[in-house]
Amino acid sequence: MTINEHLTELAGRPVVDFRHEHEGESSDRYFGSGDPGTRASTGDVAWRVRTWFEGPGFGDVFGKFLAEVPPAEVTHLVIGYWGASYDTKNTVDPVDLLVGAADRLPALRALFLGDIVLEEAEISWIEQSDVTRLFGAFPALEYLGVRGSDGLALSPVRSGTLRTLRFETGGLPASVVRAVGGSDLPALERLDLWLGTDNYGGDATVADLAGILGGERLPALRHLGLENAQIADEVAAAVAGAPIVARLTSLSLALGTLTDRGAESLLSGQPLTHLERLDLRHHFLTDAAMNRVGAALPGVEIDLGQQEEAEDDWFYTAVSE
Repeated sequence: MTINEHLTELAGRPVVDFRHEHEGESSDRYFGSGDPGTRASTGDVAWRVRTWFEGPGFGDVFGKFLAEVPPAEVTHLVIGYWGASYDTKNTVDPVDLLVGAADRLPALRALFLGDIVLEEAEISWIEQSDVTRLFGAFPALEYLGVRGSDGLALSPVRSGTLRTLRFETGGLPASVVRAVGGSDLPALERLDLWLGTDNYGGDATVADLAGILGGERLPALRHLGLENAQIADEVAAAVAGAPIVARLTSLSLALGTLTDRGAESLLSGQPLTHLERLDLRHHFLTDAAMNRVGAALPGVEIDLGQQEEAEDDWFYTAVSE
């Protein structure tokens, strides 16, 4: 997944834009983005609601969405650009709006909060808030994705339905990492955390990952992504002995600063031959280390793309600012 392009699908549903009415436009106001002449079926798509810089207020757009698309039929929802603190028309917290409209969105199962690309805002500029409230408002939520970490907060939660949890950030706060590890998520199958760098609030250490790597509260987890990490070598060493790894089918340490040291830790730890896929793309491995990883795991699909070179001993993550 890239932050340079808007989502085209969410949890198996194609994403279509809600196109709200402007003066003089047709009253048939919401369409699939692929064919503006065909009205989208509400429950068969993931609706994207967004505004733009100096565009209409997001609160107004969201209100029109609830009025014009039957909200009780909406199952998948993508929240795009909602403005920023310097854009006075759009100073709004989308979590507040979502929680306030929860009784009108009873079928919501999948939510992505922050489908905002670089031309709209740097990932470090995306202003989030406490997303814990979403679990109480939408107890049947199966998928939650969040992009951006400025102001992001999470407390430990319990959800018997959540199957996918994804945080995309240039720097994920340690408090959020610990909250994930302290949550009871018996149905969670996929977890992706972009840990980021300390320059952008990514202050988590491997100690903060203990609740996740222990796996006691994540009995159904099959994919774990600890990605975009400045501390990728340390993460690799922790993963090498983590109990949760034995039941994974997919592991990703992609987008980070993995070096030969981290690769050696992975190969010296518990066997990884049970994995179906190992994603290490965007790394700083030497050719020799890449060859060793491939030789050690012949039955595993390994992504070793995007071999990077350090710049004056600076090892960089794929996504930061």
